[in-house]
Amino acid sequence: MFADIITIGDEILIGQIIDTNSAFIAKELNKIGISVYQITSVQDDREHILQALVESKAHADIVIVTGGLGPTKDDITKHTFCEFFNDELVEDKKVLAHVENLFAKYISNTPISDLNRKQAWVPSKAKVLHNENGTAPGMWFYEDGTTFISLPGVPFEMKHLIREVVVPELVRFYDRPHIIHKTIHTYGMGESAIAQIIEEWENNLPNFVKLAYLPSLGKVRLRLTAKGTDYSILSSAIELESQKLFPLIGDIILGSEEDEELEETISKLLIEKGLTLSTAESFTGGTIASHLTAIPGASAYFKGSVVSYATETKVNVLGVPQALVDTYSVVSEQVAMAMAQGVKKLLDTDFAIATTGNAGPTKGDSDANVGIVYIGIASPTHVFALKFTMGSQRERIVQKSVNKALELLQKEIIKM
Repeated sequence: MFADIITIGDEILIGQIIDTNSAFIAKELNKIGISVYQITSVQDDREHILQALVESKAHADIVIVTGGLGPTKDDITKHTFCEFFNDELVEDKKVLAHVENLFAKYISNTPISDLNRKQAWVPSKAKVLHNENGTAPGMWFYEDGTTFISLPGVPFEMKHLIREVVVPELVRFYDRPHIIHKTIHTYGMGESAIAQIIEEWENNLPNFVKLAYLPSLGKVRLRLTAKGTDYSILSSAIELESQKLFPLIGDIILGSEEDEELEETISKLLIEKGLTLSTAESFTGGTIASHLTAIPGASAYFKGSVVSYATETKVNVLGVPQALVDTYSVVSEQVAMAMAQGVKKLLDTDFAIATTGNAGPTKGDSDANVGIVYIGIASPTHVFALKFTMGSQRERIVQKSVNKALELLQKEIIKM
């Protein structure tokens, strides 16, 4: 069973906003056994929308459209659906009452206008999907074996409708296969090197199990996917095949939970063990702290960060001895270790991460070549720092270093 996702809006095509709606919808559909065949972004243009609908109808069982449902003239989705289905707009009294209630309750300082009331006009052939968080209702059409669903483009409105209305209705309406994923997280080895080691294992996977390599800077995720009608067979196969990987590449596997990033794994470990963490970041500029604090509940273990970008901050705030800087350079193993010890003491934590290096484009306070970085880890029992060469492009250097720092930290936490 296949679905197409169509997002409508010039703001997407000119890069003014990022289309996060499609990723969310695709993930929710996948959970219920519906595979996404194609994702398309189109202009707020009648002909472009009609063409996209015609093309999707030719191969998709389900077509989900987001955007273009506002009250202004540039929002033409409802009118275009009417043309596509040879339909007309009619006023829905329930939607009108909802819109008026929203204005009376939450937007009392702005009088409701006829434009706002037009949100209650919907195609007569549509099943209206109640949008309790906004004025634009969702719409459900069914024609010639294809379901068309139109949703508002505002993310929190769309997400609520997908979770609470669309997905339950699709589950009732369609018999679907099962799709099971398991993702193995590896760190410290490139995609091609991993592929060589596991080639024989990959060649002998069952025909209903597929492997995808998902590389990023400093890490590679191996996603196993099984699709079929018998959940128990799929689940057993995925578990068996994933376990076969550990004798082959177990030394670089740092997690195997579906869709769990390394910082989430670290979060769980620290909370389970009752341990705390701080960071002292130079060239990474607080990126490690940002990754960690993006995880809900980080306040239970993360005490804070010092972005010691300048040498004097390393010395004056973290207590790095000036003699170390003078003798070994600010980009050195010794300074990375001193930074980790300094922030660990300053914020009274069990663990600390420190980064110092040259991300370019110029050498800054050190003579170290661009791409040379040191990552320091301080634990309750010891401190160390390792040197890495992370390439020459600034963004890659930073992200690879963040991933490596988290990898090193997790290994130390596991030892506790």
